[in-house]
Amino acid sequence: MDIETPINEVIEEIKEFGGDAVKFCYQCGKCDTVCPWNKVTNFSIRKLIREATFGIPEVELEEVWRCTTCGKCPQECPRDVRQIDDVVAMRRIATEYGVSSTLLKPVRSASACLAAEGNPLVQERSKRADWTEGLDVKPFTEEMEILYFPCCYVCYDKRLKEVATATVRILNKAGVEFGILGTQENCCGESIRKTGNEEIFKSLARENIKTFIDNGVKKILVSSPHCYHTLKNEYPEFKANFEVVHITQYLHELISEGRLQVSKGYEKKVTYHDPCYLGRHNGIYDEPREVLGKIPGLELSEMAEIREEGLCCGMGGGRIWIDTKMDERFSNIRVEEAVAMGAEVLVTSCPYCIDALEESRSGLNYEDAIQVKDITEILQEVL
Repeated sequence: MDIETPINEVIEEIKEFGGDAVKFCYQCGKCDTVCPWNKVTNFSIRKLIREATFGIPEVELEEVWRCTTCGKCPQECPRDVRQIDDVVAMRRIATEYGVSSTLLKPVRSASACLAAEGNPLVQERSKRADWTEGLDVKPFTEEMEILYFPCCYVCYDKRLKEVATATVRILNKAGVEFGILGTQENCCGESIRKTGNEEIFKSLARENIKTFIDNGVKKILVSSPHCYHTLKNEYPEFKANFEVVHITQYLHELISEGRLQVSKGYEKKVTYHDPCYLGRHNGIYDEPREVLGKIPGLELSEMAEIREEGLCCGMGGGRIWIDTKMDERFSNIRVEEAVAMGAEVLVTSCPYCIDALEESRSGLNYEDAIQVKDITEILQEVL
């Protein structure tokens, strides 16, 4: 990794974080056949794991940071090699040894802002709840039904604030007693952990857990699958267990219970993009589709790679902070496929995916051909 690190230290770090499963890789190459990078360029996760584990002292730094942690290779591996854990362990080595690279400047910038302001977007903590201006949103109290925990991008990004707005209007329409913690919130830490910065992740997680406990939080609603994954699956490492619900699950519940009534039609052809951290990592495939299926007039058509085989948008694993060449973006493939099948709306349920798909839609000059929407934005229109 262009650092003077004894290879045995890399191996021990991988074993500590990823386990001994790496020893059982027998180089079948199935991981490479399903890796989305090989749709746009040449990349071998098999070679990366082997070189870092079995004695090759240098691994190209850019290759270490290519993995989006999409989860396709672990589900295909016949030997249960935990490729994601192994890659993150390599990144931890690079982080701990202070590797210098132009590639990592935005990651370091995100790290610094996370430590200072609790978000990776170089934004002031004091402005974290500014997105609520003009909306009926209250500070969370212990008596409330649910805490709405919008991710950093939904709080600060101009396009993604629309997701928070739609979510709030839906919750109010359903009569849900909810609140936010605003400036008390920190980033959940999922993405910074995937870059190998365990120290900042632990700091963010502990601060959030303390805040949740101090405020009497029991049930947490999230817009981001990355928040969902970390709060539900990784915060228990700190002996903290909260009920965590993704917005698509909650919408399905509200509609099934009759608390939300769909009153208008949506006469458009729609296709749904499965976010990796909602689908492959957490098995949530049906609820988003069933919510869309409740909307009169909406025609849902499926793309080729869906559910367990869904195509990654390219923003996971900390890649949201690393610039990807336009001709190497997986999201381009998704947008082109949706346009080719005649879809008018490409809908998803992840802020990272929306960001990636919007960039591709613009970069490919498809702004007039198709819209990109979060599922909440469509539902808001028909209530």
